[in-house]
Amino acid sequence: MAGPEAMEEAGQPYCTLKGTLNDGLLAGIQSMGYGFMTPVQQKVLTELPDFSADCLVQAKTGTGKTLAFLLPAIHSLLTKASIATGQVAILVLSPTRELALQIAKECNAVTAKLPRRLECHTAYGGTSKERDLKAFLNGDPKIVVATPGRLNDYLNDDYVAEKFADLRTLVLDEADQMLEQGFLVALNDILRRLPQKSKANWQGMCFSATMPKKIEGVLPKVLNKGHIHLTTIDPDETPTIDKVTQHSIIVPSNQEVYPALWDLLQTEYSSCSGDFKAIVFGTTANGVALMYALFSALLEGSNTLQVFQLQSRLSQANRTRTTNEFKAAKAGIMFASDVIGRGMDFPNVSHVVQIGLPSSGDQYVHRVGRTARAGNEGRAIIILTQRESFFLKVNKRLPITPYPTALASATGETQNSDIEAAFTKVDETTKSKAYQAWLGFHKTFTKQLQLTNDTLVQEANDYAAAMGCPETPMIDKKIVGKMGLKGVKGLNRESARYAIPADASL
Repeated sequence: MAGPEAMEEAGQPYCTLKGTLNDGLLAGIQSMGYGFMTPVQQKVLTELPDFSADCLVQAKTGTGKTLAFLLPAIHSLLTKASIATGQVAILVLSPTRELALQIAKECNAVTAKLPRRLECHTAYGGTSKERDLKAFLNGDPKIVVATPGRLNDYLNDDYVAEKFADLRTLVLDEADQMLEQGFLVALNDILRRLPQKSKANWQGMCFSATMPKKIEGVLPKVLNKGHIHLTTIDPDETPTIDKVTQHSIIVPSNQEVYPALWDLLQTEYSSCSGDFKAIVFGTTANGVALMYALFSALLEGSNTLQVFQLQSRLSQANRTRTTNEFKAAKAGIMFASDVIGRGMDFPNVSHVVQIGLPSSGDQYVHRVGRTARAGNEGRAIIILTQRESFFLKVNKRLPITPYPTALASATGETQNSDIEAAFTKVDETTKSKAYQAWLGFHKTFTKQLQLTNDTLVQEANDYAAAMGCPETPMIDKKIVGKMGLKGVKGLNRESARYAIPADASL
């Protein structure tokens, strides 16, 4: 859905499309409260030579892209030859289930005034596959919004794949983010299982804010050679990231990370002239769960700051509720993994804080893009250990400068004692899962971090000690083997009967 920044750039009124766009869709738009097109909507709806034409559209997140692809695709479906019951006409692929849920919600709203209901089905992880698949097979899913992983799983069933035999439109939304998150293999598998484009001639629509090289290998499989290229991005416009004040804080080791974060949040909160609304990104879901538990204890009794968490280990219902609550909140701190995705729009975020090593410079940029929206100012701070500080050297293009204020945690014991007391209120299972997740994440960066397996385990154990763990958390021997740490001293190996489950590794 279009964010506040899109609303500021109103284009032509939707009523000018009467006679061009289906009347039922226009009525749906009116019921949603949209009187004017956003720039990307106007670009697509007025410049496509045909609503069924292939197109590559470049537009920033939060500009109303969802309606820009739903309206032409649904209009084409309604005006062309009917499709058999049970067959999918429109497939939308999204990088995250939150964004998929958001797209489906908007789809249901814009089609609500049609004389005949169009079923919009979703397919994403975190829900009952059996229940969703049963609804899909027994229903008439004219529109499907899915994440690549779950849809790829569905298409392994030939009976399910047959439901896409008469596909009319394929949409890749947030294509750059989809590939950044590692869905290239799943996407190629999906394209192999869908009807061959050269024969079926379905419409391809690709929406992306940026054009990384990975996209170039996908576009020929989705778009015809003569596809239309539209953009609303001004090449001379200052990128959002350059409008955000960005700083780094380097701490000696993992023991100082949480005291520094606690100190930073207090410092930024006290100096914030408006509402303090922050997103704190962690490297893993279980690491985020730990920070949420820790800072809930630290802020217990606070009447001003509510604490939220959004990560993949939560149920879909929990994630949806948290998303809506944080969107509505004037102030608060949300601890999050990258599950929120770039397509999710949280209004009035004043601060973005990143804890630990981003997987890439692009990931860092995507996270920073959560603030300074709709003309607002924003601040971004990244906290790294000395080992992780290489990230700044290999990403010199990023406008990150050292944090200008000396934090009390660097010279005093107050912050450490606060953290130690709060950790006594965090259950040991949460700590153990965070420990295993920390170990698994950093194992993938041992070369860049200049860690041997022995020093990796030692630093993981130092991390456990900083959490106040009475002993080194246990890890299943099978997980130790999968991590390539068999025989490394310092690990508390245990049988699966007692160890933290394997799915706690992230």
